[in-house]
Amino acid sequence: MSSHHFVREGQEPALIIANGAACDPERMGQLLEWNPFVLVLDGALHRVLELGIRIDAVLGDFDSLEAGWESHPMLQGVAVVHRPDQELTDLQKGLEYLMEKGQHAANVVWATGKRSDHHFNNLATLPRYAGIMDVAIIDDHSRIYNLPRQFKKWYPKGTSISLIPIMEATGVSTSNLAFGLQNEALHFPMRSGSSNRVLEDGFVEIQYQNGHLLLMECWD
Repeated sequence: MSSHHFVREGQEPALIIANGAACDPERMGQLLEWNPFVLVLDGALHRVLELGIRIDAVLGDFDSLEAGWESHPMLQGVAVVHRPDQELTDLQKGLEYLMEKGQHAANVVWATGKRSDHHFNNLATLPRYAGIMDVAIIDDHSRIYNLPRQFKKWYPKGTSISLIPIMEATGVSTSNLAFGLQNEALHFPMRSGSSNRVLEDGFVEIQYQNGHLLLMECWD
C-alpha cells in the first residue's frame, strides 16, 4: 500500500496515523490517495511499515522502538520529528507539528479502538483545536469532528448522526433530525444526542450557543 500524493500539499488535509485499531484497507487507501502529507505516530510505525505505507514524517519520543529502526529502507527521506514532551498526547504533538508546517486540516485514522484511555483522550482532544484547525477522526464506523456554532449539511434520509458534548453544550437546536432539540442543553455523560437520524433527504441544521459539541456521522 502506498500514498500517491497526487494533490498539492497544503490544499487537502494531512493524514495522521495513530496507534489504535486499524481501519479497512480500502478506506485507508482512499485516505492515502487524497491526503498529500502522511504523518505516523511512533507507536504505529512498525505496523505501518509492514503494510508498505509510504509516509512523509514520523513523530514521537521513540522510546519504544528498537535500536537501528532509523535504517529501515522505507524511512529514507522521511522526516524524524523528536517530541519528548510528556505534557501532550501523541496526537496533540502531531497536530501541533502540522500547524507549525502551516497545515490547516487533518484526518486522523487508527485513533479509536484498542486502548480505551487513548481512544477517549483522542476524542477529547478535538475541542482543543476547534476554530484553529479542522480535524476529523475517521474509522470504519464513523467520522467525528468539531461542530461549528452554526452548521448546515445535506444528508440522505436515515443517516445516523450523534451529537456528543464534551462536558457541556448549551442552546442546542436542530432541524431535520428524528429527535429534535430546541434551545436545549447536552451534558456528558448525563445527556447526549446519540443515535439520532436524518428524517428526510435534505439539509440538517444544528446550532448551539456555548460549550463544545462533536458530530459523529455513523455507519454500521
